[in-house]
Amino acid sequence: MRRKIVAGNWKMNGSKDLAKNLVGHIQAEVGSLDNGVEVVIIPPAIYVRDVAEQSGSELAVGVQNVGQWQSGAYTGEISAEMAKDQGCHYALVGHSERRQLFGESDDVVAAKVERLTSCGLTAVVCVGETLEERESGRAEAVVASQVKKGLANVAADQWGRIVVAYEPVWAIGTGKTATAEDAQAMHASIRGVLAEIGAPAESISLLYGGSVKADNAAALFAEPDIDGGLIGGASLVAEDFVSICRSIPAGTNS
Repeated sequence: MRRKIVAGNWKMNGSKDLAKNLVGHIQAEVGSLDNGVEVVIIPPAIYVRDVAEQSGSELAVGVQNVGQWQSGAYTGEISAEMAKDQGCHYALVGHSERRQLFGESDDVVAAKVERLTSCGLTAVVCVGETLEERESGRAEAVVASQVKKGLANVAADQWGRIVVAYEPVWAIGTGKTATAEDAQAMHASIRGVLAEIGAPAESISLLYGGSVKADNAAALFAEPDIDGGLIGGASLVAEDFVSICRSIPAGTNS
């Protein structure tokens, strides 16, 4: 059975007041949900402790990035072990903004995934195509390559610490969203690639990210291979984020 997950990526937004007020509101609301969703808050690393203090047992906490090294002379980096030490359970890897703005390659993604899983954190591995790649008919091939290369170092006993988030680059922060049918088609393709590389494909949670909002979440989450969402802007508005969490259908995926 697959976990149903809604994760809020704050990106480079936040403050101590936001952590207190927003997370406190979300924590109070999601405790009453009966749809089995796991809710994850992923703030900038500097606010992880503030978020953790407000999260209680109802919310999990993650970080937006880690280095591919355990320790050393890497000024400005944080390690997977440090994130775990601060109470994190999840970490994003290979978000499109990291790939595009900071030049992260699939090899770097693979190294970070290996560090995260080896220290017991769950890696949310982000994949997705640009508009040009989609319009040229290469979307599935591009995403398949990212999945295969990014997960190349996962040990056979570590697949339970892998989540894959499909985020079409052209839909992030643009207001554009893949149709539920298009998103489902890509998620089904990703699940096929996971099976091809020997992963337990039917047990790995796949999330959709890309302008998910309260008014389109239910249609996306109703698709059979979409197990939740990676939420950007809407995760900064308590009512919208809670509404998205409520949109996860009750019951279990398998």
